[in-house]
Amino acid sequence: MASLAGDVTAPGLREIARLLAPFPGRASIVTRIALICALTVLVTSAYGTPEAASSVYIVLFLNRPDRVTSVVTSIALLLLVTVIVGIVMVVAIFCINEPALRVASMAVLSAVFLFMTSASKLRPVGAIVAMIIGYGLDELGLAPIGEAATRGLLYAWLLVAIPIGVAMVVNLLFAPSPRRLASVQLARRLRLASRRLTDTATDAERAAFDVCVREGDHQIMAWLKVSKLEGTSTDADSAALRQAAASTTAILVATDLASSEPGARLPAPCTARLAETMDQMATMLEAGGYPVDVVVDMPEAAALMPLAALVFANLRAALEGFTVPPLAAEASPDPAPAEHAPERRGFFDADALTNPDHIRYALKTTAAAMFCYLLYQQLDWQGIHTCFITCYMVSLGTTAETVEKLTLRITGCLIGALIGTAAIVFVTPALTSAGELMALVFVGAWLAAWVAMGSPRIGYAGMQIAFAFFLCVIQGAAPAFDLTLARDRVIGVLIGNVVTYLMFTRVWPVSIAGRIDATLGSLVAQWTRIAHTADAGTRSALVAGALAQYGGLRQNLGLIHYEPSWVRPVPAWIASRRRVLAELGALEAPLSLAAGRAGAVADTRLRELARRIAPGEYADGSAGQRATDTQALRADLAVGGASDPGVNALLNVIDTRFGQIADAARSSEPKEATTDARP
Repeated sequence: MASLAGDVTAPGLREIARLLAPFPGRASIVTRIALICALTVLVTSAYGTPEAASSVYIVLFLNRPDRVTSVVTSIALLLLVTVIVGIVMVVAIFCINEPALRVASMAVLSAVFLFMTSASKLRPVGAIVAMIIGYGLDELGLAPIGEAATRGLLYAWLLVAIPIGVAMVVNLLFAPSPRRLASVQLARRLRLASRRLTDTATDAERAAFDVCVREGDHQIMAWLKVSKLEGTSTDADSAALRQAAASTTAILVATDLASSEPGARLPAPCTARLAETMDQMATMLEAGGYPVDVVVDMPEAAALMPLAALVFANLRAALEGFTVPPLAAEASPDPAPAEHAPERRGFFDADALTNPDHIRYALKTTAAAMFCYLLYQQLDWQGIHTCFITCYMVSLGTTAETVEKLTLRITGCLIGALIGTAAIVFVTPALTSAGELMALVFVGAWLAAWVAMGSPRIGYAGMQIAFAFFLCVIQGAAPAFDLTLARDRVIGVLIGNVVTYLMFTRVWPVSIAGRIDATLGSLVAQWTRIAHTADAGTRSALVAGALAQYGGLRQNLGLIHYEPSWVRPVPAWIASRRRVLAELGALEAPLSLAAGRAGAVADTRLRELARRIAPGEYADGSAGQRATDTQALRADLAVGGASDPGVNALLNVIDTRFGQIADAARSSEPKEATTDARP
């Protein structure tokens, strides 16, 4: 029986082991990060720069899987920090000797940048900018002398410039090209589809296949775009590989249907030859090329049942046209209407001045941070300044996201402090040189980066493991043994977590439910377009985006259980959205393979889903409405499906899946489903 989306158990030891399991490219980027951390320790030790631990920690923000994006990120961060230092210097001119004015400046600048974090394209870095400016003004207050303040700001710039310089050199020497990563990912998709199609995949390969289905083409397309900028791909190569990304999406979707529906399964000789072709194509991609003139000739396919024949036809078309971009002359004569074109947005979001949540987020985070700042100033306990930093690092737009990040920060900080304290007690006393300290940092950074570069479910915990570990073991240009440093930093993190939790759950709490409904509505509209799109290229791009959007929805729905009871939606709402998400999943493969020929039936199903996510609709609606929809659905089946046996078989699959989901929904009605569903 089908299960509802999100119907999984809470993570246990087996789940944690799966999240920590290796995957292609993980060891490579983790080793690069550890090497950059160790070399940063060498440079900071040689020049005796202050806050060496912070310099090493910055390394984790600089690295991406490919060398081009890593270098661009490093340059962008250096420019950003230069601008921040300039802002702090200008503000310091007016308030360095006036404590009250300095605190007021910290609060105002914090609120401004946090508002832009929530309501503009500054979203990825706005909170970090606000935190750095506030902390910079705080540090200047400790040395309110012009010369000392200027030197402190220059050291702050150097604190960031050292790891950036080291990271750029290491990434240029050792990081893979974006073209290489795109080719390897395409080959991986083909090999996973080959194993799944022949039913020889292991549990790990099945999980990896599901991840590939849900991740979409965005990352591959981004790699191909920067590979053109780097010069490792010609225009022809880039076009061929972009088409290969679209083709692998079609292959994954068809393979998923063939492996999950008895009527869609292909005979063993057929799957064996298809799998052999996929493996050969994957080998070409791994070697740096790509397959052309692929021919799939299987006479026995003519005797297949309608659904299996449709699956085979889609696989054959995707394989034979794997790297053949559609010509402009062959494009659909009726392109998508103009209203579906993406809107050009300015710097600020459309609702920046009308949505009160933006200013509320800025005020809540600023209030929490300033409370922590005044707390450690009044206690004269500078060691717990991490409470101030924590407020900016963990605050997000919704209560669920904030509480999740708080949990990961606490967990990671405690683990990192435990490892760091153990290193101080048992390892550091035996160290006699900076080289040995580099080796210790390499090991700790490698372990923390392994967690940080994994699933988003645990990635932030890895960042905090590194942060706490570096604060413990990097206390200057040589090995040191101060245990109070680790104690104070952990206490600061815990205080910051408590203050932020209280602020975001008690003052203007924002449930993630609104985002879920908005995304569900967008996804229903996306599948409506797919159901009416006959052009293969356009449909493939839309399908890839919809599959990735579905994965994001599962993540958001899985976050619901982080919300306290007074913020969390009622159980009926959660059950309804889980059912809608499961039904959207049931439509994915059939509508993709129908190639625009199931519009009437799809419209009926999607209208039903849109009605169920309307405000206040938690159940299936009235009996009269259900009867009307059922009659319309039967009429659509009679008119739209009879002329094409393959499409008719797909519509029967949809009907069967919806029935199974309805049964699962009825059996789970007494339970409140709030478990974490994220992959």
